[in-house]
Amino acid sequence: MMDDRAEAVKCVNQYVLPEMKRQFEECGCSLDEQYKKYGDTDYFFAKIIEPGHRYEIGYPRCLCPKAQSEKDADPNFCECSRQSIIYVYEKLIPDKKVTVETIETVLTGGSRCRFKVVVEG
Repeated sequence: MMDDRAEAVKCVNQYVLPEMKRQFEECGCSLDEQYKKYGDTDYFFAKIIEPGHRYEIGYPRCLCPKAQSEKDADPNFCECSRQSIIYVYEKLIPDKKVTVETIETVLTGGSRCRFKVVVEG
């Protein structure tokens, strides 16, 4: 099995992290404001469950190029997505404790990829 964390970091460092950071800073370093403004695109969605604390975020379809290139992609690829989300939050809000739980993914039969995010501290 691949090193999910290293793969996740490599995957998001070039485009996703800089763009999420740009949005976050533009929105006053507020996840709530960022998700209100950018939480409904063709590539990403975010729902504020409890402002400043709980969110549901995800992707409307599988966006992983490695998973898409395999005929019967292993659902374990989705751990890489979870790790990439954790990594982005660590960079955006390093002073907070963030937990990310997989709700459903396309590779496990879901209609989209959804993750529960809890921010503490």
